[in-house]
Amino acid sequence: MATASSAGGAEVRLSGISRFYGDVQVVRDVNLKAAGGEILALLGPSGCGKTTTLRMVAGLVQPSAGEITIDGAAVTGLPVHRRNLGMLFQNYALFPHLTVLENVAFGLTMRGVSKAETAERARQALALVRLTGFEERMPAALSGGQQQRVAMARAIVYRPRVLLLDEPFGALDKKLREEMQIELRQLCNELGLTTILVTHDQEEALILADQIAVMRGGRIEQVAAARTIYERPVSHFVADFIGSSNFLPAGIVEKSGERTVLKTASGQLFESTVPNDFTVQERVAVAIRPESVRLVPGEAPAAANTLTGNIRRSLFKGQVLSVWMSIGGGAELLVSVPIEEAGTRSPQPGEVWTARWAAERTLVVREQ
Repeated sequence: MATASSAGGAEVRLSGISRFYGDVQVVRDVNLKAAGGEILALLGPSGCGKTTTLRMVAGLVQPSAGEITIDGAAVTGLPVHRRNLGMLFQNYALFPHLTVLENVAFGLTMRGVSKAETAERARQALALVRLTGFEERMPAALSGGQQQRVAMARAIVYRPRVLLLDEPFGALDKKLREEMQIELRQLCNELGLTTILVTHDQEEALILADQIAVMRGGRIEQVAAARTIYERPVSHFVADFIGSSNFLPAGIVEKSGERTVLKTASGQLFESTVPNDFTVQERVAVAIRPESVRLVPGEAPAAANTLTGNIRRSLFKGQVLSVWMSIGGGAELLVSVPIEEAGTRSPQPGEVWTARWAAERTLVVREQ
């Protein structure tokens, strides 16, 4: 059986892309590359420019500056229908009066593909999204997840080399959304599709993407592999947006090889072995992931990467116990304690506990 993308995914490159609306610049000098067969997530808060960037790749919006190429060929001025892209948006926009098969086949019919080939390709696309047997159903008779699969089949039936997704799971409940994320990744890998995904959901980006581009104010804040983005964020914004972090302002007092020593205004020392590009005397922020911290009861001698404080409150979250500890100066440290580690000696409000973490878990990032 033919696949929806037998030629494999195409490389998509954005070079110096910007977009103005009057005096407002919503996308600023974006440089990005999605390699062939790669899933690239554009991640960021509402209004950061990620959807506008995706729409420029699609041809729905023309860039004010810069160039877009697909496999080296410039497409910046080409209309949507000449870019051979599959597109799936949050609003699936299925035709309510057409059957599932007719919905998937509609675009091919409009392009003048023969009736026999259209039916064959539509059935193949439905098989890829596991909807064989649903051909004659109407959209109203489908669940949310099934409607999403129909929309996906419609997007890949053209046999595109690039798939564009804009918040495709926003209308689904949490459990179904997680199931569809896994299915989408498997499908994209199976077909070798180059995929560009817009999302504000950090977990979705981590699950789906090979590369994540974090956007802020129309600019790219950091581009890296999903794990690198999480373990080595370059700024306060990225560390705070991807997962949770505790932030403590500090200055760098020593650098030796991969070892960085930092000191807060109160004299607390921190050590980090996470590579960074900062220099001695530079003001930065120390970022500590809640899951990197270990708690022990009582007070401990002063040491690097060690903080003692009073437990303020705790919250049971199923697999983890979230604990907030006052560390002086009005600051709090959030710690995620695995339930199996909490045991019978869980931190209680008012108790004194000590937090410790390893130098390889001490992140050094740009200040806010």
